[in-house]
Amino acid sequence: MNLAEHVLRAGLATPDKLAMSVLELGGGDRWSHARLRQAVLGTATGLLQSGLRPRDRLLMRLGNTPGFPVTYLGAIAAGIVPVPTSAMLTTPEVTRIAATIHPAMVIADHGLALPDHPAPVLPAARLAEFATLPPAEFAQHDPDDLAYIVFTSGTSGQPRAVCHAHRAILARQMMFQGWYGLTPQDRLMHAGAFNWTFTLGTGLMDPWTLGASALIPAASVAPEQIPLVASRNGASILAAAPGVFRRMLRADWKPWRDLRHGLTAGERLDPGLRRAWQERTGTDLHEAMGMSECSTFISGSPARPAPEGAAGFAQPGRRIAILDDEGRELPPGTPGTLAVHRSDPGLFLGYLDQPRDTAARFVGDWFVTGDLARITDAGAVCTLGRADDMMNAGGFRVAPAEVEDVLAQTPDIGEVAAAELPVGPGSSIIAAFWTGSADERDLRTAAENGLARYKQPRAYIHLPALPRTPTGKINRRALREAHRKDRT
Repeated sequence: MNLAEHVLRAGLATPDKLAMSVLELGGGDRWSHARLRQAVLGTATGLLQSGLRPRDRLLMRLGNTPGFPVTYLGAIAAGIVPVPTSAMLTTPEVTRIAATIHPAMVIADHGLALPDHPAPVLPAARLAEFATLPPAEFAQHDPDDLAYIVFTSGTSGQPRAVCHAHRAILARQMMFQGWYGLTPQDRLMHAGAFNWTFTLGTGLMDPWTLGASALIPAASVAPEQIPLVASRNGASILAAAPGVFRRMLRADWKPWRDLRHGLTAGERLDPGLRRAWQERTGTDLHEAMGMSECSTFISGSPARPAPEGAAGFAQPGRRIAILDDEGRELPPGTPGTLAVHRSDPGLFLGYLDQPRDTAARFVGDWFVTGDLARITDAGAVCTLGRADDMMNAGGFRVAPAEVEDVLAQTPDIGEVAAAELPVGPGSSIIAAFWTGSADERDLRTAAENGLARYKQPRAYIHLPALPRTPTGKINRRALREAHRKDRT
């Protein structure tokens, strides 16, 4: 099989249908399925003619343009292993990545940071001529062969190279009804950059796999303008991080006829935001939970919306469990560590050149995610945060989500996060951080009314913005380090 061939196959039946459009307020660049296929296979030819060979690693330093997914799929079509990276990375950061993956070549847009590495650099300007070259044949692989490498967001402080097989694309089909409710007739608009893996999968490859249409707002479109652009172009599904939906709701607009629902991932969806979206649009927001090692595997969906307070259900075909510290499966209602069965086709091959670290993530037949959760009798998964984000209050373990969900109900709170701050040798407190115009007294009142005393924050810190990882998740490690009180 070939992952890229799988993605592009449905488009053969409707070659003239819209596959992708990059939308400005006044129009957009339109790609048919035929144009997309030609560009991908022409790029595969161009990469091979540039000196790359199957199994070589290609470090991608590309901006928010269609060239990003075209290069990604073109490399995979040719049997080359693409390594997509964020355009925001600095020279030291991308140098560390290059030292890890040993790329045979770097493809780069003008102005983006390049690694200090001897690999030749291919200017992205060459992609335009590649797109018209004679199409390459799809290189055929075993489903377990390496197809691409992505890097973790680095919340642990050590980003890792995560290796994925061609079979990973088969696991994405579990999301079509387990999360998206996606059909070939849909126009799915994703409000993220091309070089974010959430956009690359949910916003582009999955619609193309079904022969549907992908809409991407241009970088010049502000989040508050997305509903206007979406309504003008008949978007039926919107996908974005929760923070983008929050900004959409600040603007004055009305729902349009084609809108069916929204999809969100990247960080936890707070119940208040979901309710606000439902009230504005009459549609739902469906959250998904995943990770670099397995993409998304838990979600709500139009067919089975998540109960309030839950992330959703295991997608059809997924096998999950809640484990105790010894790796034993726990019954419903008991908190523990969320795990995914080794047989999941979307599960990674391992961390590049780190067999011990890879093995350490498995307990028997279970991949241990590091996320704390519990499962209800009905099978809904309630997330409790990362194990390393858990807070200790007087000997009691408190999940950040427990505090954040209560405080998020305060009007004008903006974004909110909770983290444990060291204040002295062996002692720490729970701190709340918020970005909106809400008064601290209102937050304290909400905490007093909704939280046990030991769960209530002892410090309230207003910030202009919350620190985030390159993938947009709240970086609680950065909050702890910036505001800890045990250092002078």
